[in-house]
Amino acid sequence: MASVVAQCHYIFGLRTGVINNICYFDEQTVIFPCGNNCVRYNIDQRWQRFIPGTEKSQGMQALAISANRRYLAVSERGEKGTITVYDLQHEQSRKRKVLSGGEVPVLEFVSMAFSPDSKYLIGQAGAPDWTLFYWMWEKQKVMASVKTTGSTNPINQVSFNPQDNTQICVSGNGVFKLFRYAEGALKQSNFLKLESHNFLSHTWMSEERVIAGTETGRLLVFESGDLRWEMSVTTKPATQEADRQLERRKPEEVKSEGAAPARMPRITAITSYSKGFACSAGPGTVCLFEKTEEKDNYRKTREIRIPADPCSNEPSHAEQQEMVTLCISPSEETLVTSTDRGQLYSITLSSAEMSKGEQAHFEFLSHSFHSNIITGLSICIRKPLIATCSLDHSVRIWNFETNVLELHKEFQEEAFSVALHPSGLFILVGFSDKLRLMNLLIDDVRTFKEFTVRGCRECVFSHGGHMFAAVNGNLIHIYSSTTFDNLLNLKGHNGKVRAIVWSTDDSRLVSCGMDGAVYEWNTLNSKRESESVLKSCSYTGVTISPDAKTIFAVGTDCTLKEIQDCQILREVAADDVAYTTIAMSRSGRVLFAGTSIGTVRAIKYPLSTQKDWIEYQAHSGAVTKMVITFDDQYLLTVSEDCCLLIWKIIDKEGRGLKRDKDITYAEEILITKSDLEEKNQIMMELKTRVEELKMENEYQLRLKDMNYNEKIKDLSEKFVQEIESLKTKNQVLKTEKEKQEMSHLEVTREVVEKHSREQQDFESTSNQKLMLEYEKYQELQLKSQLMQEGYERQLQAMEDSKGRALEELTLFYEAKLQEKMLMLGQCQDESRQQMREFEESKKQMEEDGDREIQDIRIKYERKLRVEKEINLRLKGETGVMRKKFSSLQKDIDDRNVEIEKLRVEQQKLRGVIKSLEKDILGLKKEIQERDETIQDKEKRIYDLKKKNQELEKFKFVLDYKIKELKKQIEPRENDIKEMKEQIQEMEGELDQVHKRNTQLELNITELKLKLKATDNEMHKETQRVRDVEALVRRFKTDLHNCVGFIQEPKRLKDSIRELYDHYVQQSDVVDIVGVDADIQREYSRQREHLERNVASLKRKLAKDTEVHRTENVKIMKENVSLIKEINDLRRELRLVRTQVHDNKSQSSISKKKLSSSDLTALTSVEGRGLVARLNFEEEAERIIQLQRVEIQRLKMQMQGQSHSLIPPSSSTKLPVLTT
Repeated sequence: MASVVAQCHYIFGLRTGVINNICYFDEQTVIFPCGNNCVRYNIDQRWQRFIPGTEKSQGMQALAISANRRYLAVSERGEKGTITVYDLQHEQSRKRKVLSGGEVPVLEFVSMAFSPDSKYLIGQAGAPDWTLFYWMWEKQKVMASVKTTGSTNPINQVSFNPQDNTQICVSGNGVFKLFRYAEGALKQSNFLKLESHNFLSHTWMSEERVIAGTETGRLLVFESGDLRWEMSVTTKPATQEADRQLERRKPEEVKSEGAAPARMPRITAITSYSKGFACSAGPGTVCLFEKTEEKDNYRKTREIRIPADPCSNEPSHAEQQEMVTLCISPSEETLVTSTDRGQLYSITLSSAEMSKGEQAHFEFLSHSFHSNIITGLSICIRKPLIATCSLDHSVRIWNFETNVLELHKEFQEEAFSVALHPSGLFILVGFSDKLRLMNLLIDDVRTFKEFTVRGCRECVFSHGGHMFAAVNGNLIHIYSSTTFDNLLNLKGHNGKVRAIVWSTDDSRLVSCGMDGAVYEWNTLNSKRESESVLKSCSYTGVTISPDAKTIFAVGTDCTLKEIQDCQILREVAADDVAYTTIAMSRSGRVLFAGTSIGTVRAIKYPLSTQKDWIEYQAHSGAVTKMVITFDDQYLLTVSEDCCLLIWKIIDKEGRGLKRDKDITYAEEILITKSDLEEKNQIMMELKTRVEELKMENEYQLRLKDMNYNEKIKDLSEKFVQEIESLKTKNQVLKTEKEKQEMSHLEVTREVVEKHSREQQDFESTSNQKLMLEYEKYQELQLKSQLMQEGYERQLQAMEDSKGRALEELTLFYEAKLQEKMLMLGQCQDESRQQMREFEESKKQMEEDGDREIQDIRIKYERKLRVEKEINLRLKGETGVMRKKFSSLQKDIDDRNVEIEKLRVEQQKLRGVIKSLEKDILGLKKEIQERDETIQDKEKRIYDLKKKNQELEKFKFVLDYKIKELKKQIEPRENDIKEMKEQIQEMEGELDQVHKRNTQLELNITELKLKLKATDNEMHKETQRVRDVEALVRRFKTDLHNCVGFIQEPKRLKDSIRELYDHYVQQSDVVDIVGVDADIQREYSRQREHLERNVASLKRKLAKDTEVHRTENVKIMKENVSLIKEINDLRRELRLVRTQVHDNKSQSSISKKKLSSSDLTALTSVEGRGLVARLNFEEEAERIIQLQRVEIQRLKMQMQGQSHSLIPPSSSTKLPVLTT
């Protein structure tokens, strides 16, 4: 057997056509079919485990998972339909049982379901019998079976009642039946005529209620088997959307359909959960229904749609996918769905319920998969990328290290072939009209060059990446990857070319075609080196050994051919299975072949005539392409089932497939200049926006702090006043409490005396009652003694009668026991006789078995002798091969000597390249220095702008403080007049400041003009650098063409001389030196001029800041004097208020103590004082009102002049207001 083993590592795709093709194992793991496997996929950690299908299976038909989520049932089609039950709790998901229809011929099972306790399983067989089987699956026992429908009405779904193991629901085209298992048979319990409805799906809502969905978009609710009510999932907006989609369709499609009516939304899937149920409602739509307060009704709460695909040529195509299966996670957090185009989508139900006002959309569960046959597969060397193309018009780029989809692009035409450049930065795609070379950008695939090659079914880059081959029918075109010239056209095939492969050194190209020819071409002179033609075979795949001496080809004749020196050395039969593709590992120790039934075989090399291979269950369709990565770590296969399968290659012996050195993959990506500039611009805008938001937030926080501080002061004053009032209340309450305590003490004393008297009276009466009760107790005691004696006599009589009855019963049962013992002896004799008969039959069977074993042993000993003779003959052949190997080793040593000579010449050329690179570095350093000077100047301008912003911040803060002070001050009219005069003086000063600001703005504009001039110079320098880089690129391409003559020294020498004459000229060197000196002098002159300008501007700025600072200090001092006067006025006002409050409190106290005669006199005096106080308060209110009017007028004037006000510096601060 082969020493190399392939293990399933990861798979991309979903198998369509499987009923219930996705289900939850736990909250993070889902199970779905892909290829010929079932995949356990962890959504969070993104790992996969595989459950392989059975051998010689023709494909899966349905899945079912048990209620306890421990067992998985898989229905497979074959010569005989089977159901395999797997134990998911076992680490390898081991196979538990295999169920079949027994004696009943069954081709397939179309639907299955586990019972609620997971002990029973039902399976619906397909056409023509449509038999329903009821198993106790652990014992593989068919409990009952029944025919559910006729041959014209197919069944779509079967299910168990979630509360009852014996009740089953079956639905289909014109069929809705309930069966109950009783007395070893399934009996129908409902009889409804529903031939007009085609039931596509159903679900149980409770023990009695079932909801079913039809092909016409109707929901029917059945209660105990009877139809209760029905409704439609179609709403007015949905019908309008369907009309719009019809209008968007191509006119050709409309013509072909004629006047057919619009398709109603099909309810293809439905599932229930605690709040209600979810069902599909036409293409790309799922509706959520919830229970209403009325028990029998449900209302639609949400519509969830599949979003349009932005990567598609027609984004609306994604919205037209039909839902196949709906599944809700065990915690009812997530809804997962699969579609008819092999895609998996999910949505969290909580987010769908929260976004009530917005349209809810599904997201991909993992990635977007191919939805049609995959026709192309390619890998590169410098990156862990896989490129695939498909008949679904898409090209996808996958990463086999991170197992993610990197890029996805859909086109208008079908893609037939794909090839990745070894660098991983370019891709070649063959379409029906042209062959296109595209750039792999960071987020897009863009066409770079088009070639007029129609219907290119095969295209491959050379290993060096400097050439690529493309097939056009029976022609092979070879193009240059750098100049895009058509270098060679290889003609010779009479039929279509099906596969091409490059040798490791790119000097040979091997092709095979449908004409039965395998050709080896020389890629330097387009000559045919070798050929092998077998017209009876149409070849489909070819590969070449690492030493380029042996070719392996597969085709329609079900054999693997080893071709060497135009001769077929050996053919290996494939057991009546056609090989479709083949690949060989870089170590040359193993061949991998894909078959037409979807399996993959690992074949040990050197080949033997016997069946020395390991076969793996891989795909459900024919393998179309197969590639091994360049480090021999992974095998990649694609198939007609739309799946990409990644295999991990493991070597049992630990040699050969080990990496020679760790490969470090490149991380570079391509991005266009416009995209990069756009992203940088967006980043700059976002940064400036963040800075602005920070400043705004800081300003708002300062304002809030000031507001809160003022509120705290007001609240503290209120609380102090309340505390004082509470203290007075507390004093009053204390005096009242003392009075109440005195009164309570007197009351308690009286109550205690009264209680002692009542207690004495109660004791005397209770003693008398106690004596009477004691006398009664003695009388009752005598009566009880008499009754006890009577009961003892009765008890003795009953015991005597019971003993006699017991003796009679023992005698009766002893007689019966003797009879039973006699019967038992007879049964034992019969069992001994049966045991003797069984032993006799057992001996006869053992003798027959021994005879058969002896015959088989003789047969296989003969085979063993034949095998030994073949082994001896093969050992002789290996000796001959060893001699050939030693001669080949000598040839390799000679070639190594020639390679060393060429390496010396290559080092000389590298020296020339290094000298040119040093010149380029010198130019780059000069550019960097100039960039640094420009950046320094930009930083200085930015710092000035920042200082200006800080000054504006202080201006805002001071404006706010001035407004607050104006609200709080209550000055007199004389103070307001003085402030008017001061404001007029400030207006004059503000005019002067405004003039200075205009002068500064003129200076800034001059600096900006100078900066633009320097930017223009910088652009000129960058243009020069680009010209130099273009020259270097041309030199590299010419040098690469010279390397093509590495095996012809004379032509190599002539081409290098031409290079020197073309690129190195003495006059050019002298001109460059002169130009560099002039540029340096001009640059130093301009630099000195700019530095002088900057120094003069700095001096002007220092003078202006000093003038502004003195003016601001003056304004601050005036503000300080005003604030001090305001504080003095506030203190006087507070003293007056406290005096008024004290007078009020003294008057209230004196009122309580004065007599009625004094009270009348006092009221007259108090009345006069009150009138005077009221007059004073009215006068104060009038003055405050006038002052507020005047402040309002001043505010209007200040707002008109605030734009030209320069705020004071941050070093001076206003004094704190005292209230």
